[in-house]
Amino acid sequence: METQINRRKQIFETAARLIRRKGYEATTMRDIASELGIEAASLYHHIKSKEQILDLICFDMALKFSNAINEVNDIYFNSEEKLRMCIHEHVKILTENPENAGVFLTAWRSLQEEQLTKFIKLRNDYEQGIKQIIREGVDEDIFDNVDLKFATLSILSTINGVNEWYKQDGEMTPTQIAIKLGDFIMGGLRKKLVTDLNYKP
Repeated sequence: METQINRRKQIFETAARLIRRKGYEATTMRDIASELGIEAASLYHHIKSKEQILDLICFDMALKFSNAINEVNDIYFNSEEKLRMCIHEHVKILTENPENAGVFLTAWRSLQEEQLTKFIKLRNDYEQGIKQIIREGVDEDIFDNVDLKFATLSILSTINGVNEWYKQDGEMTPTQIAIKLGDFIMGGLRKKLVTDLNYKP
């Protein structure tokens, strides 16, 4: 049983690495089997199809993000603390398994129609969770009155970019990356003090 579990783990790790490198459409079950050094027929003893691999990777990652945003929004911190925590958790999930994260970020559009609908719902719920934090920040007079959708998508685009350049043996740890990103994002959101140039004491 343990051998079978280890083999499935190897299959998913290999598939994720190939899909991230070659793209989902260009990666075949034969490619995955070849990379593992086994016959394609043997691969089907462990996994039904390439579609199943994509489903499991995408929904496993989506569940991690959903749990993270729900936990953050259940905490009674102010909006800046919540958003910093959200950024930290997002970076942590991306960097724990960069290969799976790469598949999640780039190949989700290849999900079958029914699964795609479910996946988009999870993505939208996650975005709503971030919008809620920003909205609270505006209400608390911490953040500028920004366009919520634009701000949310800009934040996600910035954080997700980590997957393109993060190296596990790089100069910065995930925590250091999250802190720097948090500072950068807060600089764009935090309410600015307005100086009246015409004011004369």
